[in-house]
Amino acid sequence: MPDTQDLDPRKAAILEAVVSEYIGTAQPVGSHHVARAAGINVSSATIRSEMVALEREGYLVQPHTSAGRVPTDKGYRFFVDQLAEPGVLGPAQRHKVSRFFEQVHGEMEELLERTSGLLSELTSYASVVLPPSHEAAAVRSVQLVGLGPRVVLLVAVLADGAVEKQAIELPEELPDDVLAAASARLQAAAQAHPLGSVQITEPSGDTQVDRVVALAQSALGDLACEAHDRIFVGGPSRLAGAFDAVETVRAVLATLEQQLVVVSLLRDVLERGLSVAIGAEHGYEPLSACAVVVAPVSVDGRSGGAVGLLGPTRMNYPQALAAARVVGEQLGDRLRTTFDAGPSARSARETRPRRRARGRR
Repeated sequence: MPDTQDLDPRKAAILEAVVSEYIGTAQPVGSHHVARAAGINVSSATIRSEMVALEREGYLVQPHTSAGRVPTDKGYRFFVDQLAEPGVLGPAQRHKVSRFFEQVHGEMEELLERTSGLLSELTSYASVVLPPSHEAAAVRSVQLVGLGPRVVLLVAVLADGAVEKQAIELPEELPDDVLAAASARLQAAAQAHPLGSVQITEPSGDTQVDRVVALAQSALGDLACEAHDRIFVGGPSRLAGAFDAVETVRAVLATLEQQLVVVSLLRDVLERGLSVAIGAEHGYEPLSACAVVVAPVSVDGRSGGAVGLLGPTRMNYPQALAAARVVGEQLGDRLRTTFDAGPSARSARETRPRRRARGRR
């Protein structure tokens, strides 16, 4: 966790008042605002002196000569680590989360996409949901479904409850018995094996079947790789009102389009043992005006992905942390139920073509 030096109680109280006021108003904070804050029982002159000291120590900055002061990344870090009380969701928000997970249905992709929307609605920030990695998930069933004269749909149901699909273009039109034979070979080879390591090397003796199997095996490998790069983004349009500079909004939206970058960013924050990365702390320059809040999703002690929030550095950290924590816990519980139910609770009817666009709302 980033280092911050200790502050005496008076400086800490003044810094807390500045951060809280700035989060709420987005306007530089002057000594007269701080003087009205609870727990500040000193003169305006003393407050001004202490604010100068906080600026000198790197916790505050004065954007204009005649303006008040705003927190720096260091100031926000001290606030998050030392001053802010743990946030809680209000009764209405908790009820909304509970009702959502009681009522949401559909494939895992739909669950994760709608969860990203829920998290954004709770906080008014852009949200990101990382799904569980499917590369190591065992395959429970594989089938090939004809969609047209030369197109088949590969459908793989995994032990973690996910249903992965990919359309495959065939070099020629093939009869149903060839697809059935290829499906049978895939099922025999893939069942109980990880999605990313399905291997079929022995020829069947039927060249048409073997060609279809080879195409399907390649598609299974593609599906395993894609699982690392996927994200579900909720509420990117909410960023427009969160930043003063249009260029910053554009940079953030452009970053959210780069799924691999966002996946790497959130995983790096978690691996560093952080739940909050503020400004330059996350090391990604285009997001230097942003804070990232991340909560891991756990399913029976195993990683089930993560949920995250992306907003300005003046975000309401207690609220954002509480929302990410509660939604992450509820999502983990829901995924555990989905995994326990297995594919028998899912329908073979889920064979519509696989969507490529992810989570833009």
